[in-house]
Amino acid sequence: MKELQTQYQKILSDFLANQTERNLYIGQNFIRQLIQKKVAPEEVINIHKYAIEQIYPDLPEDISHSYDFLIEIMVHFGLTLKEHQSLLEQQEELRMEMNVATKIQNMILRTTVPMLDQIDIGMLSVPIRKMNGDYVHFLNNNDSVVSVAVTDVVGKGVPAALCMSMVKYGLDTLEYATKDPSYILEVLNRIIEKSVDDSMFVSMFYGTYNIKESKFTYGSAGHEPAIYYNARKNTFFDLESKGLLLGVMPEVTYPQYDIHLEDNDFIVMITDGVTDFRKQGELDPRDVIKNLALSCNHLSAQKMCEEMYTYLKNLPDFELEDDFTVVIFKK
Repeated sequence: MKELQTQYQKILSDFLANQTERNLYIGQNFIRQLIQKKVAPEEVINIHKYAIEQIYPDLPEDISHSYDFLIEIMVHFGLTLKEHQSLLEQQEELRMEMNVATKIQNMILRTTVPMLDQIDIGMLSVPIRKMNGDYVHFLNNNDSVVSVAVTDVVGKGVPAALCMSMVKYGLDTLEYATKDPSYILEVLNRIIEKSVDDSMFVSMFYGTYNIKESKFTYGSAGHEPAIYYNARKNTFFDLESKGLLLGVMPEVTYPQYDIHLEDNDFIVMITDGVTDFRKQGELDPRDVIKNLALSCNHLSAQKMCEEMYTYLKNLPDFELEDDFTVVIFKK
């Protein structure tokens, strides 16, 4: 340190005497040496104080004390700066990990909307964050049956994504099993109850459409009820199906129900993010969804999903507070 103090005193003395660009350049190079040697900011000020005291022996005592004050301030500044830089590095690491996790989630949870002549299917899912807590899974292995699982994990971020991967694994395992919603939900419940943290729960609406019979069979595990529109009666029905959330208890029975779809009938399956705009005065969210779906019934199922989201997004003071997912089956 003594050598550094002597070097700096000479550099500062020359600068005060001449004040040229060359003197400033020499000082800048000296600072680079201090950085390479990892000299702390407060030590730099201490070096400067020593040089000033040598150059001006009669320096007032108050001026000398002001440097002591600045040294103490810089000690705190240096600690705060290191902490801030550490937090920035951690945030950058988390951001990179989140980007990788999002890419993996999008790859693993990718699903294809079936394109069928007998039933028109649309789907839209908008995550509130990079990691989507909603998941839609379609099964269509033959020309007679198409199934859909609309899922919402209670929780967000990476833990929810990991739980969703477990749901995907379970659905893939059951791909060639019976398509009864009650059986599917019971098996998934056992898988999730054994495999995920006690604080993580999953809601799911599972439906199977028999193309030849035009029959839709459904069951629910604590999920937002789907909305069924009967064109002949020009009436909406809530597809209530009481069933416990997946992962709460190991042995749970899930009831299932049937409805028959006729021409121009449709079913709207949603997550609770779709109805989460209750701050809009006295509006009943489900009534809004029903009226909105009916008003755009002349569109394709996919366009209906997109139109519903666009309308809700443009409501005054609307703010997406949860993942937004809607699936429509239209006869």
